[in-house]
Amino acid sequence: MKTKTLKKNKVNVVTLGCSKNLVDSEVLMGQLKANNFDVAHEREDEDNQIVIINTCGFVDNAKQESIDMILKYVEAKKDGEVEKVYVTGCLSERYKSDLEKEIPEVDAYFGTRELPRLLKTLKADYKHELVGERLLTTPNHYAYFKISEGCDRPCSFCAIPLMRGTHISVPIEELVQRAKNLSAKGTRELLLIAQDLTYYGLDLYKKRELAKLIESVAQVEGIDWIRLHYAFPSGFPMEVLDVMKQYPNVCKYLDMPLQHISDNMLKSMRRGITKQKSLDLVKQIRDKVPGIALRTTLIAGYPGETEKDHEEMLEWVQETKFERLGIFTYSHEENTHAHLLNDDVSEKVKKQRADAVMKIQQEISYNLNQEKIGMTFKTLIDRKEGEYFVGRTEFDSPDVDNEVLVKAGSDTYLRQGDFVNIKINDANDFDLYGDVVA
Repeated sequence: MKTKTLKKNKVNVVTLGCSKNLVDSEVLMGQLKANNFDVAHEREDEDNQIVIINTCGFVDNAKQESIDMILKYVEAKKDGEVEKVYVTGCLSERYKSDLEKEIPEVDAYFGTRELPRLLKTLKADYKHELVGERLLTTPNHYAYFKISEGCDRPCSFCAIPLMRGTHISVPIEELVQRAKNLSAKGTRELLLIAQDLTYYGLDLYKKRELAKLIESVAQVEGIDWIRLHYAFPSGFPMEVLDVMKQYPNVCKYLDMPLQHISDNMLKSMRRGITKQKSLDLVKQIRDKVPGIALRTTLIAGYPGETEKDHEEMLEWVQETKFERLGIFTYSHEENTHAHLLNDDVSEKVKKQRADAVMKIQQEISYNLNQEKIGMTFKTLIDRKEGEYFVGRTEFDSPDVDNEVLVKAGSDTYLRQGDFVNIKINDANDFDLYGDVVA
């Protein structure tokens, strides 16, 4: 066994999965820092006394990645490189008893809503006055902004309610204060996230209040962009689009996972919407906010998906021309309603169908990007990578969407977090190239 001098209270937090998990890690890190822990996110060196792994349990690949990460740090513990390994997050919430049996070397497992218990185990106090405070893991100029927890939707394929519980909205006044805190620290873009944005407020105010929330946050000084992620199509509050048109700092961007277009699939998925209603909704959104960038997410190979259903999806993607689109292959999740169905589409066919969708989307994205050549866009600079400064327009979210690349040179220096005007001079499938203009 190795012997190392470990710094007391040195903690490494490792995050797997989605942006909601990332926010949870940031809140945990904020609490630990306030308790005088030396805390870092995914620190490269191995000189850590404690490792906390915030896991994902959403689909098979994510679960395996989480398990592999746990095993990695269990081995590090055996080698004397760390003293304690703790596991929290969705995988731990969903499979705690199984994990305790299979990987007993982990010091303790915690669920998604057990932050106070985790802190107590670390001999740290849960500081109520820090609610909303966090250590950002993203560059300071943008932050994921979680407005609610959990989900009440009955989607057949989704295990999120099993791991995150029922929907709980954060009050508007508390979110406004959080936005002010972030703005004071230099955050200029807020990416609103939740399991379902459109359900916001129903539990607290007995009506959908997403529009009122966005309007309130839009008035916070220093917040230049507000971006909407994960809006459920059924029951979407159309007044949100009025706020989007009224406030220039609300990006003309909407992430709305539609999952499929075939009525057979939508019914089996328990989405509460039909093909025609989906088509009408997309048209209404585009009519109300011309130039909006619509991002959607789809599922390929759901149980019972026929070649006809797949062709219907392909035709719809081709006709609708979403500005942004991603697709997952179906994962058969136990204890979900869809798990009762026969997972009858092979992994090979699932992948082929997903690839076919993305091939169409690649061409759509290329053509849309070609139309942008010669146009000038307000661009937020995220980083410098190699010989380029890399930024985004209001139509693009970090990590998942297109980027704007500006060649770095002796006469071009851009700072991370600055807004600059970029004239586009070239484009490919998913990237734009341009120069700074006054």
